[in-house]
Amino acid sequence: MTELRVVTSNPDKWLEISEILGETGVRCRWVRMSLPEIQSDDLREIVEFSAEEAHKRLGGDIIVEDAGLFIEALTGFPGPYSSYVYRTLGLRGILKLLVGEENRGAVFRSVVCMVTEGGEKIVAEGEVKGVITREPRGSGGFGFDPIFAPAGAGGKTFAEMTRDEKNRLSHRGAAVRDLLRRIVGQP
Repeated sequence: MTELRVVTSNPDKWLEISEILGETGVRCRWVRMSLPEIQSDDLREIVEFSAEEAHKRLGGDIIVEDAGLFIEALTGFPGPYSSYVYRTLGLRGILKLLVGEENRGAVFRSVVCMVTEGGEKIVAEGEVKGVITREPRGSGGFGFDPIFAPAGAGGKTFAEMTRDEKNRLSHRGAAVRDLLRRIVGQP
């Protein structure tokens, strides 16, 4: 593997993943492409399908990532439908669903799938627990970052952090680092 191609249409996701890979010296290139996504309640199934589609179009040494926000009081909603829910309900819509709810626990999960030149799939996962804030805070990040405060961050939301701070704590950072351990033995 000389270079990993990160397949995503999301420029924010590309920046986060490329910085994490860059920390370890892994060369990467952005392939800005939308991929078909199956409807499933399982992030892993969604990512593996999309990675197979990317492999068919581009060949190997590609990675695809998907993530979801799983809110305890909403029995895991929006989960793998997070992108759609963000586009349709937005931050305020999620906060409205939680009005009067004391249980603000949530988990952000990420699944990354790499497909090698030979067609081997390597899947890695990461998650971070935290809480949903009562109001959006911060101007960084993207998606649900302004309403998610990860455990161990002193109450700061992902949107109140630099990208470097977020990458150290995030679900995506954990998943990409897990993938690197599997493919190149990075710590």
